[in-house]
Amino acid sequence: MSDRPVALITATFRGPGLDRLREEVDVVEDPWIGHVPLRIWDGKALAERVRETGAEILIVESDFVMGDEILDAGLRIIGSTRGDPNNVDLAGATARGIPVLHAPGRNADGVAELAVALTLACTRHVVAADRDLREHQTFKDHTIPYQRFRAWQLAGRSVGLIGLGAVGRAAAWRFAGLGMEVFSYDPFARDATHDDLNTLLGDVDIVSMHAAVTPETFGLINHDRLAAMRPGAVYVNTARAGLHVLDDLVEALRSGHLSSAALDHFDGEQLPGGHPLIEMDNVVLTPHIGGATYDTEVVHSTMLADDVLAVLHGERPTRCANPEVLS
Repeated sequence: MSDRPVALITATFRGPGLDRLREEVDVVEDPWIGHVPLRIWDGKALAERVRETGAEILIVESDFVMGDEILDAGLRIIGSTRGDPNNVDLAGATARGIPVLHAPGRNADGVAELAVALTLACTRHVVAADRDLREHQTFKDHTIPYQRFRAWQLAGRSVGLIGLGAVGRAAAWRFAGLGMEVFSYDPFARDATHDDLNTLLGDVDIVSMHAAVTPETFGLINHDRLAAMRPGAVYVNTARAGLHVLDDLVEALRSGHLSSAALDHFDGEQLPGGHPLIEMDNVVLTPHIGGATYDTEVVHSTMLADDVLAVLHGERPTRCANPEVLS
C-alpha cells in the first residue's frame, strides 16, 4: 500500500501536468468523456467511487460534487476543470474547509479560434459553397460560384468584442492579425475602447460575444441592440445563448438587417426540431465545440496539477474559488 495521497480524476487529463501530478500522487483516472453512453455522476455516485479508491483529491469536469455524501467523504482537495466551478457546491466545500480549485481561461485559445473560424464561415459563405459542391450544384440557377459567393475580406473591416476576459483578449489579437480594426466593450476592463455598448454596436461590421452570463448581461443583445448594429452586420456568439434574445435575432436575420450570424451555444445544448434558424442559409451553427480541443485539456491539467501540488506542499494555490479556507 502506498502512503502517497490518491487523486480520483473524472475529468480529461493529459500532458505535463498529469506527469507532474503522478510524481507525487497516486492517480486514478476515470474520465467521463470516455464513456458511451455518456456518464455523468452525481454526488452519491462520486462518493461511492471515492470510497472505492481511497481518494483524498477529487478532480471533475462534468460530474457534480454536491450533497453531504460526497462533501463528507474525507476529501482534502476538490478540483473542477471549468473556469467557473459551478458543478461544485462551493458553500458546502467552504463550510468544511475544503479548497475548490478551478481553471479560468483554460479554453480561451480554442474558443477564440472558433470565433475567427465562424466569422470566416459567415463572411465567405463557406457552408453554402461546400454544400453546393457536394450536391453537384456548382452552376446552380445558371450562375457560377464567383457570382454567388463574392464577399468582403475581413482585412480592413472592424470587429467589436463584447467582453475582454481571457477569451475576448485571445480573440482580439487574432482578429487584429487578420488586418481588422478591433474595438471592445467591457465595463470591467479599463482598456476597452468603448464605454457605451450601443455606440460600439454602431461602429463595427462584426460583433463577437465573449461575456459571461450574469443578471446584467442576460438577454443583452435584444431587439433594440440588434437595431443599433450596422445594416449588414455579422453577429457571432461563441459564449452563451443567454446573452441574446433568440427570437429577436431570428427577426433581425429574416429582415436582412443582419447579413449573417454564427452561434455555438443553445439553451439545452440544441435547437428544437423545426426551429427557423435551421433553415436559414445565412446562419452557421455549431454544437458548443469552442473549447473542445486537446490543448484545453493540457492547459487545465497543468493548472489543476500545479495548484493541487501547491496545496499539498503547504503553499498557496493560484486559482482557488474559496481562498478563505486557505488561512
